Formats: sequence, C-alpha cells, structure tokens
Amino acid sequence: MKQPQLSSVEVKDAPEIPGEGKPRRNVYCPDKLIDSMPSGVQNLYENFKRGVEISGDRPCLGRRPIVDGKAQPYVWETYNQVHQKVLQSASAFKHYGLTKGSRLGILSVNRPEWVIVEQACNAAAIITVPLYDTLGAEAIEFIVNETEMEFVVASNDKLSSFTKDRQKFPTLKTVILLDGVNEEEKQQADAANIKIIAFSEVLETGKANPSDPSPGTYVDLVTIMYTSGTTGLPKGVMLSSQNVLSDAAGVDFLGSRGYCICITKDDVHLSYLPLAHVFERMVMTYVLGVGGAVGFFQGSALKLLDDLDQLKPTIFPSVPRLLNRIYDKVQSSVEAKGGMSASLFKSAVKAKTAGLRNGHLTHWLWDRLVFSKVKARLGGRVKAIFTGSAPIAPEVLDFLRLAFICEVYEGYGQTESCGGSSVTLTGDYESGNVGTPIPSCEIKLVDVPEMNYTSNDKPYPRGEICYRGPSIFSGYYKNEEKTKEAIDENGWLHSGDIGLWDEKGRLKIIDRKKNIFKLAQGEYIAPEKIENVYAKGKFVAQAFVYGDSLKAFLVAIIIPDEEVLVPWAKHQGIAGNSLADLIKDPKVKDAILKDMVKVGKDLGLKSFEQVKDIHLDSTLFSVENNLLTPTFKLKRPQAKEHYQAQLNEMIERVQAQEEEKEKKQNLAEEQKGK
Repeated sequence: MKQPQLSSVEVKDAPEIPGEGKPRRNVYCPDKLIDSMPSGVQNLYENFKRGVEISGDRPCLGRRPIVDGKAQPYVWETYNQVHQKVLQSASAFKHYGLTKGSRLGILSVNRPEWVIVEQACNAAAIITVPLYDTLGAEAIEFIVNETEMEFVVASNDKLSSFTKDRQKFPTLKTVILLDGVNEEEKQQADAANIKIIAFSEVLETGKANPSDPSPGTYVDLVTIMYTSGTTGLPKGVMLSSQNVLSDAAGVDFLGSRGYCICITKDDVHLSYLPLAHVFERMVMTYVLGVGGAVGFFQGSALKLLDDLDQLKPTIFPSVPRLLNRIYDKVQSSVEAKGGMSASLFKSAVKAKTAGLRNGHLTHWLWDRLVFSKVKARLGGRVKAIFTGSAPIAPEVLDFLRLAFICEVYEGYGQTESCGGSSVTLTGDYESGNVGTPIPSCEIKLVDVPEMNYTSNDKPYPRGEICYRGPSIFSGYYKNEEKTKEAIDENGWLHSGDIGLWDEKGRLKIIDRKKNIFKLAQGEYIAPEKIENVYAKGKFVAQAFVYGDSLKAFLVAIIIPDEEVLVPWAKHQGIAGNSLADLIKDPKVKDAILKDMVKVGKDLGLKSFEQVKDIHLDSTLFSVENNLLTPTFKLKRPQAKEHYQAQLNEMIERVQAQEEEKEKKQNLAEEQKGK
C-alpha cells in the first residue's frame, strides 16, 4: 500500500498554546474522533452478543484437554454454547446477591471460564477486577480491600491466597473455584469461614434461576484494572464500555479501510498474554465482537510453540520479550546449521531487507525457499503480528516482517488509554516509530524545559506525550490525587513519556520524564526505589541499578562499604586489605549479591525488581567525578556512559545464562512429555 506523505495532521483551528505543540490526529480521520463501533453496540455485552449473531454455531472458545500429561487437539465450544453459559453465570451472580456496580475479582491464567465470567459480568453490569500474581500478595490484599470485594472467581490453586491469611480479607465472603471442589478445599475454606462454590454449580444455579440480561450503559464502569505502577501500591484504572469500545472502534476504522489489520469472523486468535492486562482484554473485545475464534494456550509459555502448531492462528498479538526470544531462536538455529544453509539464510535476509526499504513485504523466491519454514513456527497462517507494552528493537521488527512474511504492527499506549493510543499503519516498514494516533484519540507534545525538550525543537518537535479522547480513562479508583496528577483540567492524559513527531507525522518514543522505565515484559521499574532498598544491606554503600527496556532483567553497579567489607573478608579468611583488592575476588561478589537479594526479598522487592548480576567498583560516585549532582542525586545518563562497558558485559552474561536456562527447561519439558 502506498504510504501517505503524512501519517498524522494538526487539528484544524486548534489554538496556539505557549509551551506545547498543536494536537495531531490520524491523517485518515482528521476532523473528528471515533467514539463508537459502526455496529452501534452500546456496551460490552452487546458487543459479544453481536459476535454470537455473526457466528452462532461456529467455534468461539477452544481448549486443549490434557490426557496422561499430553495436550490433545483443541476442543471447541460454539458462540451459542458460550452465550448460554454467560447467561447462566449472569443469572447465578444475581441470585447470589451481586447487583449493578458490584465488584467481582478474577484470579486465574487465561482459560475459557475467564471470558465466560467476564461476559457474564458485562451482561449483569457487574464490575470485573482482574487479580494477578506478579503484583504480589500485598497488592492483591490491597485491591480486594480497596474495592470491598465480596466475590472472587479463581483457579483452584489460588484458594490458599485467601484462606492462608483470612484476616487480611475482611470483605471477602465467597470464592468460586473453576475446577470443582474437593473435600480438602472444602475443609480449608470452612476453617477460614469462606464459602466456596464450584463453577459447575454456578451454571446449574443460573439454569434454575434464569433472569434477563441487564447490561450497563455506554458510560458505566465495566472494569477496574490495577497497574503495577512504579512505587507504592497499585492504582485502579477505571474503564467504561465507551473507553474500551471506542479504542476498538479506532482500530476497526483503520482496518475496515485497509490501513491496519482487519479482524473478521474467519480469524483465529491464541490467547496467552494475561487477560489481567489491558492489551489482551482489548484483543479479546475485538475478536469476540466480530465472531472470531479464540483458542487458549496450555498455561505454559514453554509449550507455546506446540499450541501455535495445533491452533494455527491467523493473528498473533505478542510482546517484545517473547518476540525477542523467537528472533534469538531463529538466529541461533541458523548459526547452528552453518555452512550453505546459513549462507543462504543470510542472503535471503539481505535481499528481503532491501525489499522492505522499498515497501515490499514478500519475495517470490526467498519466501518459498527459506522463510516458509520460519513462518511455520507460528502455525503457518499468521497474517499479522501485533506488539506493544514495551519497546522493541527496530532490527527485530524488520526481521519479523521478512521472516514471517506478514504485517507487523507496533502500538503504543497504557492501561489508562485502553492500551492503544497510536499504531503503525499497513505498508509502513520503517521501524523505530510507534505510528500515528488511532482515530479515537488525539496526541500533543508538551514542553519539558528542564530536560531541554520543546515543541519548537528542530528538526523535530519534542515533548511529553499527552493524549485525549473517548478511549481515555475517567480516573483512578478512590484516588483523586493521582487522577489529578494524570489528567489535566482540559482532559489531557499526561503519559510521562517523551516523544517526537518525525517528518511523516509519526510518533517516536525517545525518553522518560521521570527516572522510570519498562522492562521487556512490560513491568515498570523505579530504579531509585530499588537502590534505596539495596542500600539498607550491610555491604552496599552506593548502587546504580540499570535495565535495558529490550531485556527482561536488571543489573547494577555496586560500590561496597569498605568499613564493613574489609573486616568481614578478614573474618572469612579472604585475602586483601583494601576495597580495590577485595572486589576482584569472585567470592566477595557472590556474597554481596546474595545479601542484596535477601535484603530485597525481605523488604518486598518483586522478583523482576531484583538484579541478576552486579559489577563492583571501589570509587565512590561523587560530584567531582560527575556521577552525583550537588544535592547528591545520581546522574543516570552520566553513570550509564561511565559504566557502559561493564553494563554491556553483565547484560550479555545474564542473557546467555537465561537462554541456557530456557534450553534446559525446554529439554526437561520434552523429556517429561515422552
């Protein structure tokens, strides 16, 4: 497809405001913002019901039964069958006393029941509140209590999360278990004074006590999605049907006109990204609304390739962490083969990369000879890959396009904007940008003078990315202070990210306003918080925690406390009378790293916040060596530059260790399967 000269344009008649650039909109929808689906559906239940009307007896939700430890072919429930379960569940929830606006928690990996429960809540105007383990036990406790949750739907292995420390969940009354209830679980619940119900019983209750659907209005709250945040407790993002549907409508507007992916009833989606996160919820909303089929993974990322081979999806939403692994696996397998095979592959990559630069996605020879085998790794039918949640390297995007012979779209946004605020367009193969505003929101850049970013910068305007439109959330649950910090008086959501508009009106992310960044799996990291935790350990005098947004782990530069380390080493029989001598000993490094991890665990760091490797230095950060400000704050850009070689070395070492660990896990899974 021929690309327009500009992907976005300034909003007509927008006022000139000092300190910020004019808002920009998608070039294909410059005069208004899309705020509803073309079908006219007014809530998420109607959206699902439209999928039922389209696909009826066609496959809706599929799972792989496990027999003798082995996954079997997909077994499907039709749209009509799923709809019946949705209506029964909604009726049962009402029978149990849940009413419009009640909060219901869901704690489980992706599975058909997750979607059935969600749609049942939509049909009864009950607000879903996803819970997920990576937030930690403290956050789950906080969410349940802040929302005054009485009901939770959970997989059976999560029951102990609520019974173990029952006193922490004073409002919780009932846990609905997805896989039946055994005697041990019943005793466990009775001891904790919690009622438990099997999900099969919920369906029977709904069948015996039917009631008509009573979905909410377009502006009613449908879900509270808690974000991991950066410091302190998570924040509950309040989203309405309008927020979710307008975001989906923006993508649909582009897709129906050939400018982005167009999903239809003939599409098949593999659900493995957490439904507790907004990205997968948005994909599910779109797919179910058009009557597409959704197959669920087995629950293990290590078996994902097997699920892909069985399901053969046509679309593949993913995240950089997984796409990087796929990229690395393909590259390593080519290197392992070597010889003529590797030479042929490199020639194919070179030829197709040149083709991409000229706007060509396919190649008559190389696609058949080389890349058809690579494409088969995703099942062979994928027509589009989506990526979001964290940055991805341009070279990986290029490789995915040429190797899997399909469009690869990169999106940008946050939970507060329903996951999507901008997206790359079909046929745009220049990697390194996050595309143009989707038609349901407009974006502007606001000056950040303290960082020398302004909307008047040449050649490209720069500033904090702000967005506004019907897909933007209404605020944080019970947190007016944080809501006012995020949304200004004119309705603009301030992202905290620094961006620029390139010569084609596409958005590029270039920095972060605060010292906060994302890891490859999409988790926010606040390095200062982690450094302060490690500084409480006996060995650490100073710490510089560093992460690459294209990686899934952290490393650190550590200046040990000489007054502590020297006598400790002497007591341990480790030779060395000075800090400079001791830091060369591997035993010293191991001891310091182990102590840091223990301190981090004791003080509540999550697993992804713990560093995987450290480099020891004997020279303190100071104003004199330009690593501290006059107020003794760490100068991060200067520290990164100063220690770049050591940081690179640690990242390469940890990456190699992670890959080796994954190989062993894969081998163990294969042997277990046999």
